[in-house]
Amino acid sequence: MKLYKVSILSLFLFVALIGISCSRGGETTTSEGGPAKTYKIAFVTNNPADFWTIARRGVEKADSELGNVSVEFEMPHDGSAAEQKRIIDDLLAKGVDGIAISPVNPENQTQLINDLAKRAFVITQDSDAPNSQRACYLGTDNVEAGRQAGRLIKEAIPQGGKIMIFVGRLDARNAQERRQGIQEILKDTNITIIDTKTDDNDEVRAKSNVSATLVQYPDIACLVGLWSYNGPAILNAVRDSGKLGKVKIVCFDEAYETLAGIKDGSIYATVVQQPYEFGYRSVHLIAKALAGDRSDIPENKLKIIPTLIIKQGQVDEFKTKIDELRGKK
Repeated sequence: MKLYKVSILSLFLFVALIGISCSRGGETTTSEGGPAKTYKIAFVTNNPADFWTIARRGVEKADSELGNVSVEFEMPHDGSAAEQKRIIDDLLAKGVDGIAISPVNPENQTQLINDLAKRAFVITQDSDAPNSQRACYLGTDNVEAGRQAGRLIKEAIPQGGKIMIFVGRLDARNAQERRQGIQEILKDTNITIIDTKTDDNDEVRAKSNVSATLVQYPDIACLVGLWSYNGPAILNAVRDSGKLGKVKIVCFDEAYETLAGIKDGSIYATVVQQPYEFGYRSVHLIAKALAGDRSDIPENKLKIIPTLIIKQGQVDEFKTKIDELRGKK
């Protein structure tokens, strides 16, 4: 699946224009002129990372625009499938009408999503469960995003060498697909993927995995982080080891430390998603579908949000826009 080449500024301007043109656009009335039913919608993340702060802003923006919805933003603080199930059970008890969920473990949660789909309108976002009965997936084409990361790795270490990949969990589909994309690009090159280290969403363990790698493989050429907190974990471990500038870093998402590392040259680049769009578009899509209009759901049930590559010269512009979305100056 191809991703469109769009400038950072254009994408953010697009978000702003949508917000202006759609303001209060979802408010509906009955034939008698009274207010239509208020739909209860929930947006459920797969972990408590800062990445989701931006998605929350998109959810809140959509909630403020639509007069016929009430939206809850739910975050499993331990990043476990068990806590996600508890959250879903609570939402069903409240009579939720629609849910956008990023499944922690798509394969093992397929039945959970199928059961949920019998009682509510369900889409997946960020991480897909394609074998489930979800109405559609909204988010990144993670295989293509992995390919983007693979090309960055080739740029960062043109001489080749060994690399290590780090991620929270490999049972999450987005992790699997990003790694797949990297493997496709690096196949038949002089770059060797040693292994993929997981940390179960534990940021302390994420850093210790990197530290152990640096000791075990002193000739490691590049370290790759697939989830948002992996970038800062890699950066801090490399800094502590005194190898800044000697070991290249490629990662995903827009954590503050990641952007700071790119700006000072410690990190080569990052592939960023658009979590604001995940939140904003999910709420609008669900609200529209609950009202009987499913025209926003593609035939292939994949609604892809483009990814961007951020390198050193692009950090300031991008960070300004991200800070606006986070509600910070």
